Amino acid sequence: MVRVVPVRPGRRAVVLTLLREPARPTAIREHRLAPWFAVATVCFGAFMGQLDASVVTLAFPALQHQFSAGLAEVQWVSLAYLLVLIGLLVPVGRLSDRFGRKLSYLLGFIVFGVASAACGFSVSLPMLIGLRVVQATGAALLQANSVALVATSVPAPTRRAALGVQAAAQAVGLALGPVAGGLLVSSVGWRWIFFINVPVGLVAVIAGWYLLPRSRGLSRKLSLDPFGALLLAAATTSTLAALSVLSEPHANAWAVIACVVTALAASSGFTIWEHRVADPLIDLRLLASSGLGPALCGAMCAYLVLFGPLVLIPQVLSAQGDSVLRAGLMLTALPAGFGLAAVAGERLLPSGWSNRARCLAGGLLAACSVSALAIPVPLAGTALMLGLTGIGLGIYIPANNADIMAAVPNGAAATAGGMVNMTRGFGTALGVAVVTLGLHAGGRLGTSDGAGALLAIGVLAVGALAATWAGHLASAGHIANGDSPRHELGEL
Repeated sequence: MVRVVPVRPGRRAVVLTLLREPARPTAIREHRLAPWFAVATVCFGAFMGQLDASVVTLAFPALQHQFSAGLAEVQWVSLAYLLVLIGLLVPVGRLSDRFGRKLSYLLGFIVFGVASAACGFSVSLPMLIGLRVVQATGAALLQANSVALVATSVPAPTRRAALGVQAAAQAVGLALGPVAGGLLVSSVGWRWIFFINVPVGLVAVIAGWYLLPRSRGLSRKLSLDPFGALLLAAATTSTLAALSVLSEPHANAWAVIACVVTALAASSGFTIWEHRVADPLIDLRLLASSGLGPALCGAMCAYLVLFGPLVLIPQVLSAQGDSVLRAGLMLTALPAGFGLAAVAGERLLPSGWSNRARCLAGGLLAACSVSALAIPVPLAGTALMLGLTGIGLGIYIPANNADIMAAVPNGAAATAGGMVNMTRGFGTALGVAVVTLGLHAGGRLGTSDGAGALLAIGVLAVGALAATWAGHLASAGHIANGDSPRHELGEL
């Protein structure tokens, strides 16, 4: 017989307190810089997420040696994290729009920090991959709310600048990642690339408790659409799994076919279900009519271009006998250029430029610069091209994100922010997969690693051009200039 023990009033009060978003102190809430305090706090999460992503790529060679595994197996340390993250972002955003974005954000820091510490104690590759799944759950709570917290905390005229600062924090994490990863892996070992997240997370929880505003405009009637979330996760996971299996040295053709069939079936099922369900996870009709579809596609392509070189360059330099530290220093140019453009773009570019003009200029610069990586030049020239690629993306991404968030009401901000970060995560995962596929394809064709690198660079250049065109379509449509009326996306 099961005995039901009633919860004492005191315990119930404690539980309710933990589930209630804390108010900011009056002095902070009434301060003229209160919106920017919130932006600065969100930057902790943006920094930590990107630091972790870029650090891990530098540890791939060390992980291959530690666990006697190939690149195709070790890449799942990144891909497992990204796949879970992608699958959870939109559902978690939907939950946050219902129960509280600040609450979800703080919980995300706690889960991410604890999982990071556990990753550092991993004794096998499967254990590390499993803990990365837990870490991704915490990251989903963070990233589903980061863009939403920025968009709902600052006035509309400063939204693009605030999103640029948040993007710059991501760039700082990316910039420090290669350097920190190179130093840590070459000195104290790969485990410290996970331990480094713990103190940052602790500071972020304290700052978020006092500086983030409580959620406003929550949609308490939103349903969760679990079947839609399951189909979306199946579609994205099977797509990335197909690329991963295809990139293995001895790919199993039947496994590739099974993944492709699963991806097509799940995508078709998701489309049919979302058109029929009363309260869909993602309103596909509204995506098509509002211009959000091309903008989200552009975000995916842009992050593919941003993350791809972070995997490609260490592999190429390692094959040439260069040290992991040198690879890390080289890669710093890419996120450094990104951060410079994201922060200074509002001052350096003409104030009258629309988001459409910024997307076109930034995307074309990134496409030209990443294409130039195929030209044999000294390492300084490669660093320059990486920096220019980062500058182009640093112009493109804040303008594109401002367009997206301008099209949604506050009640769906976290869901839309989850969609932004889902496409970012999917683009990041594609960057890992297509570079690995390109490098292995060069080996299969009996050519040098350089041929595979050229193939990967070609894919990145095409991705940059696709992002440019998507940004043009989005800004030429219903969300032009980032200041159009906000569509009713409560169904998201």
